[in-house]
Amino acid sequence: MATKDHPEILKALREIADPASGKDIVTSGLVANVLQKEGNVAIVLEIDPKRAQELEPVRKAAEAAVQSLPGVLSTSIVLTAETAGSEAAHAPPDAPSHGPSDGPKEIARIPGVRSLLAVASGKGGVGKSTTAVNLALALKANGLAVGILDVDIFGPSIPRMMGIAGKPETSDGKTILPLANHGIACMSIGFLVEADAPVIWRGPIVMRAVEQMLRDVRWGELDVLVLDLPPGTGDVQLTLAQSAPLTGAVIVSTPQDLALLDARKGLNMFRQVHVPVLGIVENMSYFTCPHCGDQTPIFSHGGAREEAKRLGVDFLGEVPLAIAIRERADEGVPIVIAEPEGEHAKAYREIANHVWKSLEARVA
Repeated sequence: MATKDHPEILKALREIADPASGKDIVTSGLVANVLQKEGNVAIVLEIDPKRAQELEPVRKAAEAAVQSLPGVLSTSIVLTAETAGSEAAHAPPDAPSHGPSDGPKEIARIPGVRSLLAVASGKGGVGKSTTAVNLALALKANGLAVGILDVDIFGPSIPRMMGIAGKPETSDGKTILPLANHGIACMSIGFLVEADAPVIWRGPIVMRAVEQMLRDVRWGELDVLVLDLPPGTGDVQLTLAQSAPLTGAVIVSTPQDLALLDARKGLNMFRQVHVPVLGIVENMSYFTCPHCGDQTPIFSHGGAREEAKRLGVDFLGEVPLAIAIRERADEGVPIVIAEPEGEHAKAYREIANHVWKSLEARVA
């Protein structure tokens, strides 16, 4: 257990008692791990899963005690049950079940945020994050107030694509101020860890981090908060779909059959948890030769349009495979900003128009 190097934090935790034993939570062995990096603290309390509800006030008290320490910017404390055999034992005490729900459930809205848009893909490597960033900027270019949340905890790319470096600050010790660039408010775990440092966290810590970035950030008044989800249909995606008030989801795919098969899985996941799928974007749809102008369908072409028709959802548009899109993203000046009148930016703005019409109809 990595706790010995944090004497001030442990001292604060020793002020919090375990109601069952009367001992403080450090002495009673509840504190399994303490991580601290540049004022951001993450703590794991390992418990009997049967005591989850009982110990939730203890978790909150411990979080408040650590947050009050000088130099602490943010505190995240999660309850976990490492010895329990069931998946439910590894979930936060207020997490929903991971199976299909019986119907839509009322979920607390994010203050000031009119709509939450999930950008997802069934597999990695299809340009989901690039699409999410340019879609957010296209929505902004169309006159909307927009933020973006990087939910890809293990592979955050939004900081680089948005050209943002630095650490989030807090003005009240309770909420986090997002960083911003290109007129977009941004939050990412990439702001809290080094760019080349791996994030090695268990599921409950990941979900707590996502919950904090979603609900403890002062987003301000936004028309759309774009969520760049991790690829696939794992625990993070499903739990977020059930615990965040998602207005709708966009599926990003390339045209080939393998990518479309995985995209179908992602679409069906959202349908299972009653999140409307607004449509499919075909990324890397074709390559235009910069010398002769011929179009080459490197990954096939039109597959996403056909899949959207087959599944009964809208086809939102296609984006070509273009070196400029990749280069601008690497430079932190996405193509919608770098070349606002170019054909690629226009493609993203047209997709953004389709997306906003669907979102607006659901939040009106």
